[in-house]
Amino acid sequence: MAECVNDSDAESTIKYGDYVVLKRGDVFKSVQVENKKKVIFEKQWFFLDNVVGQLYRTMFEIEAGGSLKPKAVKRAGDSLDSKEAGQDNRHIVDDGRSQKLTRDDIETLKEQGLKGQEIVQQLIDNSTTFKDKTEFAQAKYIKKKKKKYESDITVLKPSARLLAMMYHGREPGKICHLRYDTLAQILTLGNIHAGSKIIVFETCAGLVLGSVMERMGGFGSVIQMYPGGGPARAGMESFGFPSHFHETLHDFPLCKVNALLAGTLDLTEKDADSQANSSRIGGSDSAQENSGVSEEKKSEPESMEVSVDPQEEMKRAERERLREQRAQEKKVKMEEKRKKLASAAALLEGRNADGLVIACRFHPCPVLMGLLKFLAPSRPFVVYCQYREPLIECYTKLREQGGAISLRLTDSWLRHYQVLPNRTHPVLLMSGGGGYLLSGTTVATDAAKARNQHKSEEPAAKRLKLDEISSSCDGSAKAISLV
Repeated sequence: MAECVNDSDAESTIKYGDYVVLKRGDVFKSVQVENKKKVIFEKQWFFLDNVVGQLYRTMFEIEAGGSLKPKAVKRAGDSLDSKEAGQDNRHIVDDGRSQKLTRDDIETLKEQGLKGQEIVQQLIDNSTTFKDKTEFAQAKYIKKKKKKYESDITVLKPSARLLAMMYHGREPGKICHLRYDTLAQILTLGNIHAGSKIIVFETCAGLVLGSVMERMGGFGSVIQMYPGGGPARAGMESFGFPSHFHETLHDFPLCKVNALLAGTLDLTEKDADSQANSSRIGGSDSAQENSGVSEEKKSEPESMEVSVDPQEEMKRAERERLREQRAQEKKVKMEEKRKKLASAAALLEGRNADGLVIACRFHPCPVLMGLLKFLAPSRPFVVYCQYREPLIECYTKLREQGGAISLRLTDSWLRHYQVLPNRTHPVLLMSGGGGYLLSGTTVATDAAKARNQHKSEEPAAKRLKLDEISSSCDGSAKAISLV
């Protein structure tokens, strides 16, 4: 599959503290560039100090001692392709005796300092059947050996596509088996763009949240709804956004949504409880100290004067100072948390959000019904789920309740193609499924109710007219019979 090249990636250089994506073959890993940090990737270890100051998309090779060296540009004479090739492979027998080099010989070559390309050339020279293989079989053999013995690392700039491929290839369960083509559809169906206000509820390690923030470019507002004690943002941190991106991010706990909708949200309740707990804890500490002092005083004879050790007095004063400092820091953190919660609540209270994105491992129906109330009319929403049945329930509920139109339940099908001269064909191995998407557009609830009432009244009016016609027909029949 061809890789998307961004011109801005080649112009920017790597610095300490940046997040980068390492690529070797079809395997990716996200790391942060730190001084003298040992990185283990594909059973090899190395340091990233030499990548600082280099351009993104630079290829490095691992040298002895774990240092990285920029790989020289490949020249025409460095090719391993053989000029001699056979017509077909029908006479080649795979009996395991075509390679003269043993495993010990290959390890000896590595100890001698031979690079991966030189080892591959030795394997080609010591293969008795390589020249009899066809040109396509030789290219396949060289590619397989290069992947095994050449240790080339490419440093890439993080993007939604690369991180989605990394998570899906290494730990798909963390992102609910969300495939990168499905993630692209989520961003498109949700109409994510700069300057909008988007509500995001996801349990995909922050990948969907980071993708939304990347698409918005640091303009607008993103409100992350999170379950539990705090939001999960490991995937979002891997993007390495600048500081002004984080200023547009707000978080709000999902457990307070009902209170916010009912207008009974109290932002000072948790702080008061925390302050009460801290005062209770501090009171217990002081009580313990006072009790200890009193016991010491009781243990001393009353007639003797209590002698205070200067060192003990200094230690106690230091403990008091540290306790007050921790209490002050905790108070400041609680105040910052309260302000962030208040700002997120103010954004939600307007009920004028421009989009809703849900991608979670929970049942999405109650979450969708609650968060749809924060959207303005004529705004898109999209729900991702690994399974189809929960989205069918959401679809049925929305059709019954109203307030949404253009409901679509879709699944994506992806297949890679190898495009090479005389070798273009679909790849046999492919992903079994990329999940399901439910998308739609909100409408004003009052208009929907009026429309439903109008539709329900029409049959009643027709029935009345039919009843009148039948009654008139019966009356005329009676009159005719009387005559």
